[in-house]
Amino acid sequence: TGSGKTAAFGIPMLQKLDVTKMSVQGLVICPTRELSNQVAEELRRLARFQANLKIIVLSGGVPMRPQIASLEHGAHIVVGTPGRLKDHIQKNNLDISDIQTLVLDEADRMLEMGFKEEMVDIIDYTPHTRQTLLFSATFPDDIEYISRRFQKNPMQIAVEAHHGMETIEQTFYMCHHKDKLASLVRLLSVNQFEHGMIFCNTKALVKEVVDYLNSKGFDAVSLHGDMEQREREQILIRFKHHSTNLLVATDVAARGLDIEALPAVINYELPRNQETYTHRIGRTGRAGLEGKAITLFTEKERYKLDHLSDYQGHALEYESIERLPNARINPVEPKFVTLYISGGRKDKVRRGDILGAITKQVGLEGKHVGKIDVVDHSSYVAIERGYEAEVVRGLNQNKIKGRKFKVGRV
Repeated sequence: TGSGKTAAFGIPMLQKLDVTKMSVQGLVICPTRELSNQVAEELRRLARFQANLKIIVLSGGVPMRPQIASLEHGAHIVVGTPGRLKDHIQKNNLDISDIQTLVLDEADRMLEMGFKEEMVDIIDYTPHTRQTLLFSATFPDDIEYISRRFQKNPMQIAVEAHHGMETIEQTFYMCHHKDKLASLVRLLSVNQFEHGMIFCNTKALVKEVVDYLNSKGFDAVSLHGDMEQREREQILIRFKHHSTNLLVATDVAARGLDIEALPAVINYELPRNQETYTHRIGRTGRAGLEGKAITLFTEKERYKLDHLSDYQGHALEYESIERLPNARINPVEPKFVTLYISGGRKDKVRRGDILGAITKQVGLEGKHVGKIDVVDHSSYVAIERGYEAEVVRGLNQNKIKGRKFKVGRV
């Protein structure tokens, strides 16, 4: 995450395109809808100086009809998930016979999710003259098979997973199992993090932690594998908008997330292996910024800390949670509130249209407006807390780009 992988395959793909031909020339296959959206967003950013270039997302979890309408208007690049792509191809909605560049993104994860058959079927529809790029965190036999079958004399590039651990301050606190939730609250009250991720090993524990934190006045949301895509999308947008402070997640649910400038990661418990620990804490301390990684563990989990010390090649010091000041419960209030707008990219709504409506029609200064995200059929805007009611009222009474849209709080 954050390695520039999308730019690595995206820039050459964009350079090869012939925008005068309205045919699909680039295809990116991703394991999840969320990653598909992330990749498409980055490709659009890279392509913003190329006029008349069309990129569409075809993924599951949303109705097919709007996707069919988009395909009828034509596209140059399609990004999508294996199941939905195969559906569109077999129904003759999607023609990939003109593909120049095929990208298999997070191929190992697609195999883990049982998409091998779909991947093979989709690739069989593409021309033999294409270039095939395969990205994978691991290279098991199944990946080797896909590579042997679909790539001609491929060049293999191994990028070492390096993270500047020197920018991360690691702290470990031992506590009693029965006091773990209270210890977490104590930690948060003392440190006053405005933004942080809390990792748990199971979905059940994610729910328990979120319920407890919210009962104590914190603003915490959960992220786990059983969520509906729309709910997951809104939770991630709220977290990125700083409309909620704490994201409590399992490792599986958090894979592939790209959160900028995250000041803190908290391990509510040590993960089952050292690589997962490294992956968790690698979400903070990025781009030269300092980050904190704090881990709570019990006497029973002590052996995991010993294994982690061996893995890192040096002793990891720890102290009792009792060494922390016993501060009163003091939650940090989120700085922003996220608003939902019922118009999106398919309605020709852009970030500038939303910002213009807020500053010109509602009369709110731009400094009170945070991040704006525009997705296919809706948009989200972060408004500084205290101004949200005024913006909801103003936007509901006015038009954005000459059209009325419903606006409300997420």
